[in-house]
Amino acid sequence: MPSSEKYNRILDAFQELLDKKNIQTISVSEIAQTAGIGKGSIYYYFPSKDAILEALVERNYEKPLKTAKQLATQTEISPFTRMAMIFQACRNSREEFQKQDSGGKAESAQAETFLHHQYLKHLISELKPTLTQIIQQGIDSGEIHFDYPAALAEIVLIVLSIKLDNTLVPSTPKEIGETIRGLIVLLEKGTENPVGSLNFLNAL
Repeated sequence: MPSSEKYNRILDAFQELLDKKNIQTISVSEIAQTAGIGKGSIYYYFPSKDAILEALVERNYEKPLKTAKQLATQTEISPFTRMAMIFQACRNSREEFQKQDSGGKAESAQAETFLHHQYLKHLISELKPTLTQIIQQGIDSGEIHFDYPAALAEIVLIVLSIKLDNTLVPSTPKEIGETIRGLIVLLEKGTENPVGSLNFLNAL
């Protein structure tokens, strides 16, 4: 990700506008005006408004994705422990985003819902290769017994991302806990791990 004050001002301006307006009504000119820069400067960094949105999502999850890549190389740590650490990092990042006050405005709520969907899409697509690698390492070491590491990575990502985000399918804390416990049981059976061996995932 580019290291530029102007680059981040553009992202900050877009975030500010998303808190006030529907994304469809935000123009590149408005973003430039809010950022206090010329419209031409926007196109120097981004080819389109969609590209700005993608960069905003990427910036929000830069730290957990970096953590995931680092953990992929730490084979001395259990694969399931590394998976739990990755999701905890993602959860912390989501909580930081959710602290932003929308003020109850309909436009802000709509923007947050839209961003949530983009965040989920970004997380699943970006984390899948890393989790697949970690699961494959577990298979190679004999800690995991499963024939489809990419599929398992995607299943875990979809279930945990949607449940921990809690916007696509709003659930009570009890319902979220039950879903995660159910996932743990399936993981233990599907990967031939002893019953109760993955209970630490409940900390998510």
